[in-house]
Amino acid sequence: MNTRWSNTKRIINVSNRLPVKLAVVDNQLTYQQSEGGLATGLSSVFTEYKNIWLGWPGAVIAENEQVKITSDLEVKNLYPVFLTQEEINNFYEGFSNETIWPLFHYFPSYTKYNQEHWESYISVNRKFADEIILHATPNDTIWIHDYQLMLVPAMVRAALPDVTIGYFQHIPFPDYEIFRSLPWKKEILTGLLGADVIGFQTTDDERHFTSTVSRILNMDAYNSELYIDGRIVGVHAFPISIDYKKYRELAFSTAAIGHAERISKSISTKIAISIDRLDYSKGILQRLQAYRLFLDQHPEWHHKITLIHLVVPSRDTVEQYSQLKDEMNQLISDINGKYATISWQPIQHFYRSVPPEMLSALYTTADLALVTPLRDGMNLVSKEYVAGNVSSSGVLLLSDSAGAAKELTEALLLNPNDIQDFANKIYEGLNMPLEERKRRMTAMQQTIEKADIFKWAASFMKCLNDTITKQRLHVCTPVDADIVKKIERQYAAAESRLILLDYDGTLVPFFKKPEHAFPDSELLGILRQLSADAHNNVVVISGRDKPTLDKWLGHLPLDIIGEHGAWYREKGSKWLALQGINTDWKELVHKTFAEYTGSIPGSFVEEKAYSLAWHYRAADKDISDKNVPALLYELHAALASEGLDILQGNKVIEVKSNKFNKGIAAQKLMNAGSYDFVMAIGDDCTDEDMFKVLPTNSVSIKVGANISTAVYCQSCHIEVRSLLHEIYNTSAEFSGNTNVAA
Repeated sequence: MNTRWSNTKRIINVSNRLPVKLAVVDNQLTYQQSEGGLATGLSSVFTEYKNIWLGWPGAVIAENEQVKITSDLEVKNLYPVFLTQEEINNFYEGFSNETIWPLFHYFPSYTKYNQEHWESYISVNRKFADEIILHATPNDTIWIHDYQLMLVPAMVRAALPDVTIGYFQHIPFPDYEIFRSLPWKKEILTGLLGADVIGFQTTDDERHFTSTVSRILNMDAYNSELYIDGRIVGVHAFPISIDYKKYRELAFSTAAIGHAERISKSISTKIAISIDRLDYSKGILQRLQAYRLFLDQHPEWHHKITLIHLVVPSRDTVEQYSQLKDEMNQLISDINGKYATISWQPIQHFYRSVPPEMLSALYTTADLALVTPLRDGMNLVSKEYVAGNVSSSGVLLLSDSAGAAKELTEALLLNPNDIQDFANKIYEGLNMPLEERKRRMTAMQQTIEKADIFKWAASFMKCLNDTITKQRLHVCTPVDADIVKKIERQYAAAESRLILLDYDGTLVPFFKKPEHAFPDSELLGILRQLSADAHNNVVVISGRDKPTLDKWLGHLPLDIIGEHGAWYREKGSKWLALQGINTDWKELVHKTFAEYTGSIPGSFVEEKAYSLAWHYRAADKDISDKNVPALLYELHAALASEGLDILQGNKVIEVKSNKFNKGIAAQKLMNAGSYDFVMAIGDDCTDEDMFKVLPTNSVSIKVGANISTAVYCQSCHIEVRSLLHEIYNTSAEFSGNTNVAA
């Protein structure tokens, strides 16, 4: 077993297809390796771990043969989900590949919406879910893969509410404007949210998903987490990779070396390779157009370059694919017809699958690899080429619309629709000095070796396990009448109490304009009651700026902490500020916030002494939901090394130094006193820092959500006020003190 990925649980892999497929050869059913990046990518992980794999075996199997096929496959820990021809036509060829595939790859004009196909999609997803439920045990981890099975997580969750479920999407997830055109958009999103962790190839996909969920289901993500039905659902990017070691070793196999020698003997020119499945998303026509333009503009390269053009057959009976094939063949014919001579053919075209050893030989011998899809989730061919180019002298031309472009930055990146630039990049790659080629290729090889398929799987599983742990620890208990009585008894029995109270969303409701959230007479009365008790140290601990807190609460006999801990005012004393806090970053953040404020009416920037906040409560929800993920991404990218916290609160994004937070402030207060009763109440992510440092016997209450490190939860500020009033009155009655400060 690969020790880089150790897990005591059995993992049930679930994908549309098994890693093997059934085929008829000489009237006999045989087992062959499945094609495709998913099966190829996961097969290494599967063979090195105690998994089982559920999926379709790749062929329609007669009912009288299904028992034998099942028995044969179970020996390999593979469990078939049998589909009828009608299901293949409607679920797979129909909804999966005529609706989801084009839409998610940004080809809306190719997308078909068919109710019968949708109903078949539901039915087949149910069939997969039932098979999972049949085999799953409580300790299993279920890992569901890709767009054909997006309803399965919720179906399994309904039957097995406590089971661990991960989902990974291998293709892109489109932005809201594309996704919203899907008639069944809510059902798809709800289906995915049955998982505990939803993984995507890139942070762009992650942002698109969380933004879409927010706008369609009115469910906001905080720090890459969604909260649904008392569960945390993690949403993260996990760029898939390859078994680097396997591809390196394959290049040195006898078969691969033999193929490479034959290629080198038959082609004396430089070699460029293009390897794709027949699909309109792969940019095949644009690649051929760029190659033609290169030959037009650089006659000095005639007889010096050969493009080995390998296309794996796929769905060529479907109109769009058949048309693509015809246009591809015509382009190849035109190019060869124009430039070929007796001794040279610019393109050697192959329309077939080839064995892994032949692919490895192509990777070894290719001087250039043209991997230029119009849109791709990751594209593992790019990584396979880098791993298999053992001389480290090849050049990778890579589309900036492929997920791999985020990692393989040493490739020559290009927009496949910019044909002139594409042709220029071919020329640049062919003329690149050897030293530069080796530097780039070696850097990319190191990247893939460090982040191989095992690291990818380990990263996903660690995130999944961490999320499950967080779920179990962080589901807090609603405050009911019995809990109120329990808190009252603790409060009344205590001699020295520390009461930590957040302000916005905890003591007062949220307002579109923050300046409208001033304390009303009821709240002021409650705070006077509590702070008048000599046994109490009442502290309002807020993200608000010092002047506002001073104006609203400065006349009360209580402590105040402002800007999440940057300012502190002990009752009756002057404000003190933390020393040594750097604010040089504010200019950059202010500029970034200002750009978004200018394009989002109703949003505004609040500048504090040590932090900056961008408020969007009064902004149009559709506009803000679309822009907030992009803003967060931009901030994280720009400020990664600045020692800052980027806080996503309730309709506010705030940036501050990580030198202070509510947890640090609360810890200082507890260290400075001796308290036998500590209570903290707050409503957002900044209050989690406070909850985490409290003693185990403390009373911690999260307002508005039931997922928190707090022990208890309440729904709103009204319940908080009621609780504070009740515990004070109970204590007053218990001690015989009925003088309530007005």
